Amino acid sequence: GSGGFRKRKHDNFPHGQRREEKENLNPSSALMTSFKSFQLELDTRHDKYERLVKLSRDITIESKRTIFLLHRFTSAPNGEEILNESEVKLDAVRRKIKQVAQELIGEDMYQFHRAISPGLQEYVEAVSFQYFIKTRSLISVEEINKQLIFTAEDREETTNMTSNSRDKQPHTWSLKVTPVDYLLGVADLTGELMRLCISSVGNGDIDTPFELSQFLRQIYDGFTFIGNTGPYEVSKKLYTLKQSLAKVENACYTLKVRGSEIPKHMLADVFSTKTELIDQEEGLS
Repeated sequence: GSGGFRKRKHDNFPHGQRREEKENLNPSSALMTSFKSFQLELDTRHDKYERLVKLSRDITIESKRTIFLLHRFTSAPNGEEILNESEVKLDAVRRKIKQVAQELIGEDMYQFHRAISPGLQEYVEAVSFQYFIKTRSLISVEEINKQLIFTAEDREETTNMTSNSRDKQPHTWSLKVTPVDYLLGVADLTGELMRLCISSVGNGDIDTPFELSQFLRQIYDGFTFIGNTGPYEVSKKLYTLKQSLAKVENACYTLKVRGSEIPKHMLADVFSTKTELIDQEEGLS
């Protein structure tokens, strides 16, 4: 009748009968064997996904530490030591990426892409930041992927290797950064370059902001060619990229117009206050 609960189909069977059917199931039947194999496969995949999430978190942390170290390049008395130390840290990050590549042997990387994507983006940001400090140019995705080809350095395998297996080629692993991860890492790089601009001016370096302004303008023009046709994450980063470019161009404008009026040790304070005003205006709009 109206207002009553609809009776479910399995309620027509008494509970005792269903319990007897469960007890009469043959654990060695083909159906139960199939479901046990499905359970084992899903558990294995879930455990691998969790391991990749932890590795990606470690890659993110170490890459951030490398970026913080590279920001000391403008104020350090010996910049080569900073670059050498950053290379050591990036080698440690690549060893973590090697573990990710080993986990993905025989797997479709895109099934686990969400687990490793944050770490790869942060690694691209750190590597491209170091590359810009060295060469004043942008590293390509092909160059990044060349650094992510690993060979086995197995002393245990060489000792246990038989005479018949000496002619075999050494094991190699590789992990390719996807174009989307590369673009997102480069978009995050613009924020670090904006901070580099402010810190360099504070140290009396007036040429670096104008180099950064041209470089960021080229990156922004490249992203505008993609526009809304690319992935959603890329178009979302475009606003932050435009913000960083505006701050660097504002710093160059202040240097060009009022650089002779303001003492060098006060330029960084002027830029920081102006960037705060830009953030407030964009927040109000």
